[in-house]
Amino acid sequence: MAVYVRFTRVIRLVFVSLIFVCFGDSISAQAVRSTPEASGGGWKQVESSMGRSGQVQPGNVIKFAMPRTDLQVTLDGVKIKAGFALGSWAAFMQDGTAAMVMGDLVLTEDEVQPVITSLQESGINQSAIHNHLIGESPRVMYVHMSSHGEAVQMATAIRKALALTKTPAPDTTPAAEPAPEPAFDAKQVEQILGHDGKIKNGVLQVAVPRAETITDAGMKVPPSMGVATALNFQLMGSGRAAITGDFVLLATEVNPVIKALREHGIAVTALHTHMLREEPRLFFMHFWAVDDALKLAKGLRAALDHTNSAK
Repeated sequence: MAVYVRFTRVIRLVFVSLIFVCFGDSISAQAVRSTPEASGGGWKQVESSMGRSGQVQPGNVIKFAMPRTDLQVTLDGVKIKAGFALGSWAAFMQDGTAAMVMGDLVLTEDEVQPVITSLQESGINQSAIHNHLIGESPRVMYVHMSSHGEAVQMATAIRKALALTKTPAPDTTPAAEPAPEPAFDAKQVEQILGHDGKIKNGVLQVAVPRAETITDAGMKVPPSMGVATALNFQLMGSGRAAITGDFVLLATEVNPVIKALREHGIAVTALHTHMLREEPRLFFMHFWAVDDALKLAKGLRAALDHTNSAK
């Protein structure tokens, strides 16, 4: 009898194993196809609702860039490029059935209140309203968003708010071959900073993630959702650059970073929060300077050394 029971159990195990071998791959494939990142289906609906294409990022994230190429903003004689400090953006992350959106909208002063009203009426939360620069002309304000809900509905709400601004529609014309630009040694800047970047339209952009895991309302927030330190260099020629961006800091890092920036001639232009329910608590510090690119890179590196940034 005992031998018969053991034999029966073996037969059952073999049968279950055969089922898994035959159908396991298709089950796994179906699970992968159900995620927006893998299929593009979910993100296609979000892209349609936003009225523009996005870029898929790691971690079930899609990011939309809405550059304010319509604005002619100057500061210290520098004509600010959209990719340098005038880039509205929104990033959506899917986590199971839940979705989160983060981003900020670059607005003229007269656009701020209509946009806030529209976002509030549509259930999109604002997490900050403030400046990033000092002394720019015309004045530019930044409205930050941090909201949870259904991705397509949130995308529809953001598009509705954008329609109240002069934010240009996506440019679908083929990009013309850019004219050669006077440049600094970007590779040397990257070596000084200890992080690689990318150059687009005359702007070197370097993103430096935090080493900690960051969450918002219990949901893990990847660096692409706006929680990486952003270091932007706008090419000026003759080895010079304008720099701006923001450091993402813990409370204990704020004043050491301010001190390091000021010791290297870099102005601190804003200190504030961008989120409401993040863990750990974060502060965002914006900066500005125009000088020799390598000198500025050394100043930024001195400030980075006071942070718990990823290596």
